[in-house]
Amino acid sequence: MLLAYIDEIGEPGAFVARDHDRFNTSPAFGYAGFIIPEQQARSFGSLFNQSKRSLFPDVMENAPHSGRWEKKGASVFRRDTSQRFPQHLRVFDALVKQVRQMAGALFYYADEKPIGTPKQTSLNVADRETAAMREALNRLARHAESRGSNVMVMIDQVNEKTRAERLPAMYGHILGRAYEYPEMRRIIEPPMHVDSVLSSNIQFADWTAACVSRAIDYQLIRDSPYAWVTDRKTLPSIRGTFTHESKVHLWHRSVPDLNHSDVFKSDRAVHPRPAGHLVGSHVDPAVWRRMRGAAERNQS
Repeated sequence: MLLAYIDEIGEPGAFVARDHDRFNTSPAFGYAGFIIPEQQARSFGSLFNQSKRSLFPDVMENAPHSGRWEKKGASVFRRDTSQRFPQHLRVFDALVKQVRQMAGALFYYADEKPIGTPKQTSLNVADRETAAMREALNRLARHAESRGSNVMVMIDQVNEKTRAERLPAMYGHILGRAYEYPEMRRIIEPPMHVDSVLSSNIQFADWTAACVSRAIDYQLIRDSPYAWVTDRKTLPSIRGTFTHESKVHLWHRSVPDLNHSDVFKSDRAVHPRPAGHLVGSHVDPAVWRRMRGAAERNQS
């Protein structure tokens, strides 16, 4: 059996621009993490905990419960990580390499958000979360089928109200889709919610989701500060580690979606390097965003 540990990429709210006063967090939403054979899960969790101790020895030593202390992925993959904390990237890359050696793989699925406020984009946060989770499950099931194995999916703990709302929808999706797509039977239960402070593997899924979110940021935002994440010298092990089914679904773009390791390419399909003058390069950014948002809504 395979075990899939996943966490959220970004957050499901609206996105306008990185410099917008309210809607500035993430240009895409979805899920990412890793998949590993069940017999390797405990060994990898122990390795992750050892690696975490090597990076943060003083903090963990002084923590009230050192075994429960966690470092969030958003704090590991910061704008200045490559310059100030390169050891974080070396350790993460070594863990990625270990996943491959244990016959595992990294995974992601995310939807690019339409540009605009909730009102402008008619945003329903629950629908966005549900759509991304359904597609993530579809792709995890497809991967499990390709490996000839069943899979159990685990995700970071949420509050009881949210869990109770999600569970029936996930049951209905898995069971309802299985008639036409038999690979869905590879998922033996809807995603189980596990408190990250109690699971090293959920914590590594959080680190993976944060790393992927930085790569997506670079692909989708022209002036992203995360170009360093695509440097082959920075994360040499990450390319080729993603499942074939990993994907960023782009929103009304004229270029293909991003698949498996595409998100870590330094050449961006969405923002290609110009050979000449860029249209809109001298247009006020706020005006340009409104023009793009209006064009997207007209295509909806």
